[in-house]
Amino acid sequence: MAKDALMDFDAALEMFEPVLGFEVHVELNTATKMFSAAPNPANDAHHGAEPNTLVAPVDMGLPGALPVVNAEAIRSSISLGLALGCSIAPSSRFARKNYFYPDLGKNYQISQYDEPIAFEGSVEVELEDGTVVTVPIERAHMEEDAGKLTHMGGATGRIQGAEYSLVDYNRAGVPLVEIVTKPIFGAEHSAPALAKAYVATIRDIVRGLGISEARLERGNLRCDANVSLRPRGQEKLGTRTETKNVNSMRSVERAVRYEIQRQAAILAKGGTITQETRHWHEDTGRTSPGRPKSDADDYRYFPEPDLLPVVPAPELIEELRAALPEPPAARRRRLKGEWGFTDLEFQDVANGGLLDAVADTIAAGAAPAAARKWWTGEITRVANAQERDAADLVSPENVAALQKLVDAGTLTDKLARQVLEGVIAGEGTPQEVVDARGLAVVSDDGALIAAIDDALAAQPDVLAKIRDGKVQAAGAVIGAVMKAMKGQADAARVRELVLERAAAQ
Repeated sequence: MAKDALMDFDAALEMFEPVLGFEVHVELNTATKMFSAAPNPANDAHHGAEPNTLVAPVDMGLPGALPVVNAEAIRSSISLGLALGCSIAPSSRFARKNYFYPDLGKNYQISQYDEPIAFEGSVEVELEDGTVVTVPIERAHMEEDAGKLTHMGGATGRIQGAEYSLVDYNRAGVPLVEIVTKPIFGAEHSAPALAKAYVATIRDIVRGLGISEARLERGNLRCDANVSLRPRGQEKLGTRTETKNVNSMRSVERAVRYEIQRQAAILAKGGTITQETRHWHEDTGRTSPGRPKSDADDYRYFPEPDLLPVVPAPELIEELRAALPEPPAARRRRLKGEWGFTDLEFQDVANGGLLDAVADTIAAGAAPAAARKWWTGEITRVANAQERDAADLVSPENVAALQKLVDAGTLTDKLARQVLEGVIAGEGTPQEVVDARGLAVVSDDGALIAAIDDALAAQPDVLAKIRDGKVQAAGAVIGAVMKAMKGQADAARVRELVLERAAAQ
């Protein structure tokens, strides 16, 4: 595949104004699917299930199988709509969205079209430099997810070149809320950063509501990024492309930047942009053509005849409104002030997706600085090495318990890292790992003095140097003692005792 010509990003922004739009799909964590009683387990249980085991006749599109709306999904959708500042429709209805779905047995998707459950909202998005951008929300509507195709026999795992495809209906019918923004103007050079920050904000909102795991790498949260360019001074919008299902916030940022550069290069040469879906390739950092993008009329929407309109009681809406958590932008500002973090320290936590982990660790008794140190340091290092999510490695409660052992002098930082390793390996709580591995700091001065005397006897010249005022020479003895004690000694206490013994001899 030939590489696209790209214009320099700054040059592209001099000639063209970027207009953005985002469609974010949120997979709800209800116990069952949107229109059937098939289980909808979260996390590894869902993604590791045998194909076609989490299904019911409705999900398979079997004749005579009728859908029934999941009441909990309705509640979650209303909560999300309210958190996005939307109005909740007094009556909304489902529709059939028709085109060929090889991974939906009935060949249409039950979605919402002209009567969504939530509409006309906005959300505040804070960029890394502290700038707050208000993103207008057009609608948030309910729908069902499609299944999954696995293409077999080809070299790339894609449909091109495959000999046949397998269909897994486990995901078919999983409840989704699709959040659609209005066109976003004025982003300019911040357009890629805004894309990343917007997806992060939606993630924080749905996690705060407790309605989704919101993990992009597992498809709990998926973003389609729409990008168009128009010449400076022109009112008419340009032709947009839709980059589908980008699976990380960094990739959303990169995809928007790439599309701006790609489209600008085409337009600058007098070319035209094709309205189409685009696929993001993480390995190359490029997009490639998908299919011509359909408009609403192409889907032949019509009301779903098997489902009644959704008419939420006003009392339910107010109950859910009263239960809304603090908005993410306001929460970030509050926590930064409460924790006393610098801008850079707070950005390290927020950009790493560790805000909840740090907050929960502090709530469990750790000091803010210690909680930040563990999560942005050793835990993130191990998570990156294992290609896992940091929050999956260890609980905030165990991190706080580990820090308490350090604060009490039971562990040094070095020993604490060994204990953390054991906790991550599933060996138990920090105290259980300390007991099982025998990792506690040796606090018996008698044992330390014996080791110090052995080290001094082995290095008589060091003793003379210390007596002559060359205190830094004590480092050699401290090192020998720490080695003899297998690192299970407080280096500061060892230093005190070394100087005391040197003065006494």
